Amino acid sequence: MSLQNKLKSSSASIVISMSLVLFVLGILGFLLINANRLSNHVKENIGFSVMIKEGVKDIDIMQMQKLIDSKPYSLETDWVTKEVAAKQLEDQLGEDFITFLGYNPLLESIDIKLKASYANADSLDLLQQQLSKNELVHEVFYQKDLVERINENVRKMSVFLLSFCILLFIISFTLINNAIRLSVYAKRFLIRTMKLVGATNKFIKSPFLTDSIYNGIYSALFAICMLMGVFQLLQSDMPDFLNIHDFKSIGIIFGSIFVAGILFTWLSTFFALRKYLKIKESEIYL
Repeated sequence: MSLQNKLKSSSASIVISMSLVLFVLGILGFLLINANRLSNHVKENIGFSVMIKEGVKDIDIMQMQKLIDSKPYSLETDWVTKEVAAKQLEDQLGEDFITFLGYNPLLESIDIKLKASYANADSLDLLQQQLSKNELVHEVFYQKDLVERINENVRKMSVFLLSFCILLFIISFTLINNAIRLSVYAKRFLIRTMKLVGATNKFIKSPFLTDSIYNGIYSALFAICMLMGVFQLLQSDMPDFLNIHDFKSIGIIFGSIFVAGILFTWLSTFFALRKYLKIKESEIYL
């Protein structure tokens, strides 16, 4: 049996192991790239309401809404009338409180969705002070404690995700390296035999390194196919912040997986071969 045929006997297990490792790395890489999108999605849904004084004309409220829309901090605004506010509260309470009270005590409001860069405690305090000076405004309301908790959790999530990615990268490289070293170890007698018959180191390395490149390519392609399926599922469930049509991010992930697959297998094979090409006769049975 030729050396190439002998190498193929262990290629399947290496390709499967590599594919799974690259798949997990791809998922984490995608989440890491989209961590900013995730945090922005959360921040942009923080409630910020401007309560309007009683008796303000609709035209004045519309002008104020347009003014807020023109500001750099505004992502989207929604004018909530007294009737809409009453209907929302009625749905929450499950009873008609207006009939009980005899009047609608709620105020009209402009609900603002802020751009993510403004969704922090300092910016919100400044906006609250500025908007409160408007003569039409009764009160500016937002949940300060919730904002602080969200920003703190976003920071913790980013640090944890980055640390986990680095740790998994190290573990993955170690596992791949060990699998390939075991594959080369199983062929140490064949390598020794070829050296005894006069084969050069380059001649011995060539089929191993060529096979490692093919294994890396196959592993990367399998991992990319699995990732495409998972990305489609994630997009259908979480379309707001997981965008599979962000071709730049997807291209970076798939390109990194392809390069990593080839590089991991080639380097691990190269260093494993270097050891067994230098091994002494007395050490080959250890």
